Amino acid sequence: MPNGKPAGVPCVQLDEAMRCKVFGRPERPAFCGGLQPSADMCGDSRAAAMFWLGALEAATAPAS
Repeated sequence: MPNGKPAGVPCVQLDEAMRCKVFGRPERPAFCGGLQPSADMCGDSRAAAMFWLGALEAATAPAS
């Protein structure tokens, strides 16, 4: 996604099961490899992880 993606929109590289289609491949963006999961980030459920990612996207969104 050359111009990034809006918050809450799944990455175009995710398949139907929300798994990365370019994991381990050279075309995988460097950002993705640098985002390492942790217990603080993932919590104990997918909902907790999505909440954390939403907060991260909001905190790093460009000013409009």
